[in-house]
Amino acid sequence: MRTSPALRRKLISVAAVSAALLTAASTASAVAAPETASAASGIPAAQTEAAPGAPAERLIVGYKSGVAEATSNPAAEADAAAKGKEAGEDVDFQRRLGTGAALVDLGEDLTKADVADVVARYKADPQVAYVVPDRLNKPQAVDPNDTEYAKQWDLFETTAGMNVPGAWGTSTGAGVTVAVIDTGYVAHSDLAANIVGGYDFVSDTAVSVDGDGRDANPADPGDWYNANECGAGIPASTSSWHGTHVAGTIAAVANNGKGVAGIAYGAKISPLRVLGKCGGYDSDIIDAITWASGGTVSGVPANSNVAKVINMSLGGDGACSSATQSAITGAVNRGTTVVVAAGNESDNVANHNPGNCNNVISVAATNRSGAKASYSNYGSLVDISAPGGQTSTGTANGILSTLNSGTKTPSSESYAYYQGTSMATPHVAGLVALMKSANPSLTPAQIETAIKSNARPLPGACSGGCGAGLADAAKTVQAVSGSGGGSTGGTVFSNTTALPIPDNGSAVESSIAVTGRTGNAPSTLQVGVDITHTYRGDLVIDLVAPDGTAYRLKAASSSDSADDVVTTYTVNASSETANGTWKLRVQDTAAQDTGKLNSWKLTF
Repeated sequence: MRTSPALRRKLISVAAVSAALLTAASTASAVAAPETASAASGIPAAQTEAAPGAPAERLIVGYKSGVAEATSNPAAEADAAAKGKEAGEDVDFQRRLGTGAALVDLGEDLTKADVADVVARYKADPQVAYVVPDRLNKPQAVDPNDTEYAKQWDLFETTAGMNVPGAWGTSTGAGVTVAVIDTGYVAHSDLAANIVGGYDFVSDTAVSVDGDGRDANPADPGDWYNANECGAGIPASTSSWHGTHVAGTIAAVANNGKGVAGIAYGAKISPLRVLGKCGGYDSDIIDAITWASGGTVSGVPANSNVAKVINMSLGGDGACSSATQSAITGAVNRGTTVVVAAGNESDNVANHNPGNCNNVISVAATNRSGAKASYSNYGSLVDISAPGGQTSTGTANGILSTLNSGTKTPSSESYAYYQGTSMATPHVAGLVALMKSANPSLTPAQIETAIKSNARPLPGACSGGCGAGLADAAKTVQAVSGSGGGSTGGTVFSNTTALPIPDNGSAVESSIAVTGRTGNAPSTLQVGVDITHTYRGDLVIDLVAPDGTAYRLKAASSSDSADDVVTTYTVNASSETANGTWKLRVQDTAAQDTGKLNSWKLTF
């Protein structure tokens, strides 16, 4: 067969040979003393909490029959304002519940003592029948009953696991499709329920080994090869079933009494086959990226399972080509987040693509102690780290997932430990699926920012750069969903005065005065922007905090030729005082296109 290793892509997995088909073998956290309500209030702590330890942000107030507040919204609104004034707090009537009770909002920054004061005002009112906190309820989170779950240290171990179970009470990835651009899919009963239609993009029959070129069947026939068949000196390899292992980490079915649990086990996997014998070509990968994200590919039917997340556990040497970058940028502009492996050469990722491309989340691998895995690439272009395993320190220290026992062609389904940045990447792709399910409005830029800002420090050593740290699923999902660590639905401050943006001119600024807040801004401050512009690639957009600190929301890009910027950015502004004058700074950096800032807003 024809071989051209320089043009081929390889699996980013150290364990993609027969020796890797290993048989499966196999917290403490500081708890702060609970805050109690002011003793003077006489209000039990439970009546001040939305959840254990968390002050209530809303109250449900039931009025006695016959009083005006029981049926009149203006009366209930006036009563809330009066009670707030008495307590020195900002209390707002929100809406009438089906039972007739009033829902009142207290804001986000009150202590339980503050809440107790407001509660006391209502309880002292003879017209009030009851007042209770609007408590936060969540699904009862329990460990999945999958038989091999105890071996998935990468999901739950305190030291170097990704804290995935803590996210499941908020999101399981339902409603999100993840495209796995890889070797295709070999049938597995622990994945089948979460597989949707994909495509075989391998056009070269010498690579496809399934007897044909492109078609709608992404089944993995095996990617084994003989010694020297893929280049002089390259030893023989058995089939890797690599795409199936990756898919299992993302979305293996959970709570089915067998096997493993996927990180986003409520999500769907669309397998796109681009790798076969000896690898795969850039041209096929580029078409797969385009099609997965909803773009059009000549000769290929429209995609009915458009993915909001792409996983690419593959790579090659050299710079990111303009062709590949164009496909990635197109996918991101269509709203799809692209997650890629940093590579396994123990080298700077700057020398390996697509981990060095722009607009991707580049993922390095950590071992079971939380240090950079010995094989993992590193560098300033790495965005985040995730568990990739290291079987050289023991088989059970790898990443366990779905596989097949066939050495050449498919045989019986199995499970096995692999290691590699190929294994780390689907951990992050699974996290992105959880985030998109919890908050579908998130953009790829917001997703990347949230993953980085909510990462925890790497528990072990990393020389050369491992990104923002170890991805933390629970903290990140909570931050973007508003279930903790920040809110996407709080108090809104806005400026709706239109402001022209001069063509290739000086920056313009629009101000918002934030008042009535206490403490610092949230770690997930939402910045909503509505800009009309005929070439948004010209624009540079910054959020300027009251102390003058600038947060870059958007950089200029000559490849972004679309119109307008209508989106919401997420900024970690937790180091900034909330109150004060915030500014949105916009500059057009090139000639020939004009626009205006229509409005913008901050959501605390």
